[in-house]
Amino acid sequence: MAGDNELINSIDRALDILLLLQQEGKEMGVTQIGSVLGIYKSTVHRTLATLEAKGFVQQNPDNGKYWLGIRLYSLGMLIRERLPLKNIAYPFAKELSERFDEVVHISILDKSALTYPKHIIIDKIQGRQQVLSLTPPVGSSAACHSAAVGKCLIAFSPRSYLERFVGNPLPAFTDKTICSWDALLAELETIRRQGYAVDDEELELGLTCVAGPILDRHAGIIAALSLSGPTTRVRARFEEIAAEVMRTTRAISSSLG
Repeated sequence: MAGDNELINSIDRALDILLLLQQEGKEMGVTQIGSVLGIYKSTVHRTLATLEAKGFVQQNPDNGKYWLGIRLYSLGMLIRERLPLKNIAYPFAKELSERFDEVVHISILDKSALTYPKHIIIDKIQGRQQVLSLTPPVGSSAACHSAAVGKCLIAFSPRSYLERFVGNPLPAFTDKTICSWDALLAELETIRRQGYAVDDEELELGLTCVAGPILDRHAGIIAALSLSGPTTRVRARFEEIAAEVMRTTRAISSSLG
């Protein structure tokens, strides 16, 4: 990793702005960006103008705020199509989704997260049945502590990743969200012991997810896979779902070599 003296400040600022927009998930104005990042408004404006010229951000003419540009979408789609993990995992994930007719997500750890652990959805296989509103789209970054796939990722990741965040506030999404670090760390220990993670309506009431880890040949975690569905349907077949999720992630891990 480059040391501080090797960083190019202008590029560093531009990347910080892009990451902030991604993590906030909404349009932001120059003043707001400058306030969050501690950068002068004039510097933010010049940086955004450069990013806009290259298509990495776009300005909403109605309110003057900025959002991620189409160039990032094209780059992201290129990576998604050529990502070996996605290509290898897809047929297994599709089979799992079709077996239960529910949504399957594959996520990786968001190593650029700033305030609390996050994961990035790299693939999503949609079941035919209706899903609830908060099942996130491909490319989105979401909190780990409220998602089975996210909890699975941080449970099997090096402790050094978590140590960056321990003590920071964990946002609540429902009254079942784990917002205590002591409770979260205890649950992560349970996940490591049983081999899978569960989101019991912690992101959205009425939505339950089960996730398992995708590991490399050295038993290091690469990604995690989850099956999500309405709580009533998942609870009715919970043991079967948990077993099939773990079977699927083991099969993907073996295929990675």
